[in-house]
Amino acid sequence: MSFFNKMLARVGVGAAKIDTVLEQSEYVPTGEVHGKVYIEGGNVDQEVGSIYIEVMTRYTREQDDKKHEVNYAIARHRVSDKLLIKSGQKTEVPFAFLLPAQTPLTIGSQKVWLHTGLDIEMSVDPTDQDYISVKPHPYMDTVLEAAEVLGFRFKASTVEYASRAPFSVPYVQEIEFYPAPQFSGRVSELELMMAFSGDGLQVLVEVDRRGRGLGGFFASAFDMDERRSWLNLSTDELRRGPRYVADRLAEIIHHSSR
Repeated sequence: MSFFNKMLARVGVGAAKIDTVLEQSEYVPTGEVHGKVYIEGGNVDQEVGSIYIEVMTRYTREQDDKKHEVNYAIARHRVSDKLLIKSGQKTEVPFAFLLPAQTPLTIGSQKVWLHTGLDIEMSVDPTDQDYISVKPHPYMDTVLEAAEVLGFRFKASTVEYASRAPFSVPYVQEIEFYPAPQFSGRVSELELMMAFSGDGLQVLVEVDRRGRGLGGFFASAFDMDERRSWLNLSTDELRRGPRYVADRLAEIIHHSSR
């Protein structure tokens, strides 16, 4: 193969192409992801150091009073070792891995995607990008249903940077709810943040209290009117269903909104 074609392949012209095909497009955190990477050789033989797949998402970070979006690789999986892709050759590489526990739910405009790349030395890496839908794990669903049992209504979901995030990633996903009628006048908003633990689910419950009187005014002015508490739920407790979790959640809300 000519020197000229080799140079073109290094900048991506006539180089190998890839296409990742997933068995499904909808997943839950900690669920299995299965698929195949299809590779088609270009005009020249190319040695691939590895094939990798990154689980990507995006979070919002505020800096210098401006908000900007940050792309973040939650995990990187190597799905092959070295291989030689000959000119015109078609190859397929199957893969399987677990979706990271802290993959955000794709609620609203939140994005999660798989970024596939071929690691080719001294060359532009061919890449592919596939968006996926991430639904709540059954444990998470139980907590969200518990909030509905209490009368809270979904408001919004945001994924934001947190310098002291307790969940091993630099962000938290906040799921916000409008107040339930039974807490009217005491709670202006409920926020839930969830993370898997060794035996169940950890839920950070944040109650935004309505300011009451002069004390409420100063608390709100100094951002002290939000109360945070941990709700630790074992697998046995989660299996007892939304109504049991609702009772546990109500105890925390009552205590935090006094």
